[in-house]
Amino acid sequence: MRDFTCPNCGQRLSFENSVCLNCGSALGFSLDDMALLVIAPADESEHAGAVDESHYQLCANLHLAECNWLVQKGPIAKLCVSCALTRTRPNDADTVALAAFATAEKAKRRLLAELYELKLPIVGRDHDPQYGLAFDLLSSQFDKVFTGHADGVITLDLAEGDDVHREQLRISMDEPYRTLLGHFRHEIGHYYQYRLIGTSQDYLQRYHELFGDPEADYQAALDRHYSEGAPAGWEDDYVSSYATMHPAEDWAETFAHYLHIRDTLDTAAAFGFAPAGATFERKVLGPSSFDTMIEMWLPLSWALNMVNRSMGKDDLYPFVLPPSVLEKMRFIHTVIDEITSNPAKLAEVGAPVEDQNQQLDQR
Repeated sequence: MRDFTCPNCGQRLSFENSVCLNCGSALGFSLDDMALLVIAPADESEHAGAVDESHYQLCANLHLAECNWLVQKGPIAKLCVSCALTRTRPNDADTVALAAFATAEKAKRRLLAELYELKLPIVGRDHDPQYGLAFDLLSSQFDKVFTGHADGVITLDLAEGDDVHREQLRISMDEPYRTLLGHFRHEIGHYYQYRLIGTSQDYLQRYHELFGDPEADYQAALDRHYSEGAPAGWEDDYVSSYATMHPAEDWAETFAHYLHIRDTLDTAAAFGFAPAGATFERKVLGPSSFDTMIEMWLPLSWALNMVNRSMGKDDLYPFVLPPSVLEKMRFIHTVIDEITSNPAKLAEVGAPVEDQNQQLDQR
């Protein structure tokens, strides 16, 4: 994530700012510019870092989801790219769930910004009605909600936005880490498994070698995992115990960690405590790019863990990356790099998907 500043006064800003607290300028996030821009009158919008308020406004979810993304102005209030992907939300009377909804949407916007930086195709239901990306953000206060992925639809239990509830689940499931953003990154991994791997024989063969058979019986794997737990010695080959459940979960967990690493490196570089080459803007090229990324990540994550401990906190990144996990992550890096660097391949994975019937995760 970038180090944002106000174009008007230079005040440092966070990704979530809609107003500069120093000069009072109205701000909106532009995905195309990956920057916060000042929303100004026409005679002031000619300056760099500003947009004309007669043409642009903030997303219609400014108050409901605390969304600060820019949209083009029109007779009807519009949703931004991120908010438009949400298919279902709590009803207006459910004030508790709506507060959690706003928290979840913040995490989702951060996810979408990173996907955009990586140039990964974001194919919504409007383009691919059967398997396009959509989000159902639901309250489990009265009905059971399973966080998971099914044919492009990511469902999230908004109770995950409650710190106490999430921490209780983290402890009961013996997880070292559990966050809303982590859930989104995991579930989007399922979505990109069929978008990126699809029916490509080259990728499928390597997927089988590294992760296993993606067609293995998912329900049987789920039952086995929750009755028997992770196998002994799983730490040698998997990034988490949950990754041992099924090849698709191993892919999704590894994919999520790839996103963790890329975004954290980018943020660290923006603030000057990682090499400039760690940023999305200065892409490391060639077969060595993954090794270079990991060479930057390992000392950074160690340092950040030690900083957290100095504040009496748990480790920021409480995970070990053994060689077998790094090989899986290298494969994900290679697939993303090859596809996003090839316009023909990128167009292919951005096309509507044939029958998938994927229903994954029940957490």
